[in-house]
Amino acid sequence: MDTRVLHLTGAAVKGEVDIPGDKSISHRAVMFGAVANGKTTIKNFLPGADCLSTIACFSRLGVRIEREGSSVTVYGEGFDGLKEPSALLDTGNSGTTTRLMLGILAGLPFHSVLAGDESIAKRPMSRVVNPLREMGAAIDGRNQGEYTPLAVRGQSMKGIRYNLPVASAQVKSAILLAGLQADGDTIVIEPAKTRDHTENMIQQFGGTVEVDGNFVKLSGPQSLQAADIMVPGDISSAAFFLAAGAIAKKSSIILKNVGLNPTRTGIIEVLKQMGANMEIIPHEHQTFEPAGDIVISSSDLKGVEIGGDLIPRLIDEIPIIALLATQAAGKTVIKDAAELKVKETNRINTVAEELSKLGAKIIPTDDGMIIEGKAALHGADVQSYGDHRIGMMLAVASLIADGEVRLSDAGAVEVSYPQFFEHLYALAQHS
Repeated sequence: MDTRVLHLTGAAVKGEVDIPGDKSISHRAVMFGAVANGKTTIKNFLPGADCLSTIACFSRLGVRIEREGSSVTVYGEGFDGLKEPSALLDTGNSGTTTRLMLGILAGLPFHSVLAGDESIAKRPMSRVVNPLREMGAAIDGRNQGEYTPLAVRGQSMKGIRYNLPVASAQVKSAILLAGLQADGDTIVIEPAKTRDHTENMIQQFGGTVEVDGNFVKLSGPQSLQAADIMVPGDISSAAFFLAAGAIAKKSSIILKNVGLNPTRTGIIEVLKQMGANMEIIPHEHQTFEPAGDIVISSSDLKGVEIGGDLIPRLIDEIPIIALLATQAAGKTVIKDAAELKVKETNRINTVAEELSKLGAKIIPTDDGMIIEGKAALHGADVQSYGDHRIGMMLAVASLIADGEVRLSDAGAVEVSYPQFFEHLYALAQHS
């Protein structure tokens, strides 16, 4: 198992860092390029393990895809250009690949099987399978389709009106991708607004979608056309260095080209509420997704309460927010976040357990956690449990922990941020 010994105690973090491409947008750019007609070019693609799983799956579906570093070219021939795969579609550790591909495969006239790693095999899929079955999909799997492997026999699809029981961009996206192939109107109503990259992507590829608050509607079937995509930096990856800049002493960081989609900026709102020293510089020439630079420096933070409609806009950032809370004066309460239980790990329990090893005062609850600050953290043996966001959070904690932090399964960060440790060490060396 890949173990890193981190001894960065007391290091300031200073300098600039170019944040790698957004994982959610990179996934979707490949998917939409594969089902569009023509040549799609993707710049600043994230070459992390999850997004490479998406490329591998579409290659097995007969799509020609060329990659050189962070540049990807996809030669799409529409939905009809996808071919029955001769082997299993391996989605690796990627829940996004697994769930969104179900929406694409559901309407295609052939048989395919999706499966991933041990973590994916434990993650609930019925939240996607059930609405797709309502649309006419034939999907089978373990426990009546609750878990992978999942076998899909493509069928003619019809649009539905669906009220999401949980706020999930992955479920919404799978239904919309199926709706692009279905007859009639597909309507998704969200309990709270989730990231809207799929809606933006549909329009970027020449499709039509109507969005009114939490109401999303499209009429199918639709034919998409190739587009050029510039992927902004991933705000979920930037969050780790936003936290580092705020909690490490005598620190100042400039994070370049960070995606500022309003459905993803919950972490910025929380940092502002906590009192972080932060400045946002929007880019004047926007692509289809807004972006900008963020400057952050050492801050005196205070505890806050986080819940409600804000949670879907920062669900992936809660592990690093928990670390921020350990260094904030007073109590921080995170609630309405039960969705954390079905991520790569049960992130509620894992965050509480691993931060407690470092000396944090943190109590897990049914739908979140309660954190008492400020806590003096110390070195310890910790582990990522194969969860990239847990791994990066614990690495950032080493900046303020007294002593060595020995992080096992550190390689998990490759999923979303292959250069994470390189960037962390480079910034810390400026102290």
